[in-house]
Amino acid sequence: MRRFLPRFALATLLAVAAIGPASAQTYPSRPIKLVVPAGPGGPTDILARLTADRMTATLGQPVVVDNRGGAGGAIAAKTVSIADPDGYTLLFGNTATLANIPAVSKSAGYDPSKQFAAVAKVMDSYMLLVVRPDAPWKSVGELVAYAKANPGKLNHGAAGAGNLTHLAGELFKVKAGVDFVAVQYKSSAEFITGLFGGQVDLAFDAVASLIPHIQSGKLRALAVTSAKRQADFPDVPTMMEAGVPDYVVTAFFGVAAPAGTPAPIIAKLNAAINEGLQAEALRSALKKLGGAPTIETPEQFATFVAAEFRKWKDISDASGIKVE
Repeated sequence: MRRFLPRFALATLLAVAAIGPASAQTYPSRPIKLVVPAGPGGPTDILARLTADRMTATLGQPVVVDNRGGAGGAIAAKTVSIADPDGYTLLFGNTATLANIPAVSKSAGYDPSKQFAAVAKVMDSYMLLVVRPDAPWKSVGELVAYAKANPGKLNHGAAGAGNLTHLAGELFKVKAGVDFVAVQYKSSAEFITGLFGGQVDLAFDAVASLIPHIQSGKLRALAVTSAKRQADFPDVPTMMEAGVPDYVVTAFFGVAAPAGTPAPIIAKLNAAINEGLQAEALRSALKKLGGAPTIETPEQFATFVAAEFRKWKDISDASGIKVE
């Protein structure tokens, strides 16, 4: 686990150190494939297409989205991990593919620390801890007190073992010193329905999925998982403000290339993505998805991803979560 940060950074730095001025001068000379670890229509797909459109405008070649859903995103990641490192096959990675899956899976089929070079982060988002409006807990503190007095009685809805909605709950258990049972569903839409019906008591989910239910009064937000309060929910405290120490959960999205992609190509892609993130149209679209654009260098993105992997690996080890 301690070797993950150097190895992931090394994969990126090797790409950045590669010498390929000729390829950079002519790149891209044909369409680029952006492999997306989800089916069409969802938030990941929407964000990937917005990013691809801006890259197309900047690079002068089509950036074509290739949806490869399945196995929580591992299929897409494995596809890109073995692609030629020429800059023409990229991964629109996220928390699941670059951190969660390799942290909890016994056989992910790829190692992001060795097989990917970070290109650019696109967006950070946050999650919300929600309960039903008739729940007796009006704050995180009251929920924690009840959970401590009634260990194992509460149910936590999640969209599959090892999913971020699951791990966010496991992190809560570890940081708050409480115990509740994770109930696994096939999707967040299903566990939200379970929350409505009383089958589960609490849940963590992406802000974009929860805003309509909070605005309609069907759910009540107890906390945001970000390090700071959010403009959309100014009266909702962070988990740390609510008394859960060192609790931050970030849903992130970014682009990665196969390890060994030449440095000038990585640099050109990073510049194109970061330029697109400064466009007002894209920034507005990201806000509607509950996130904010994040402009970083490849090295900064690599360091961030390594830290995310380490956090979730620690939680996986502490909770005994291992997915086949």
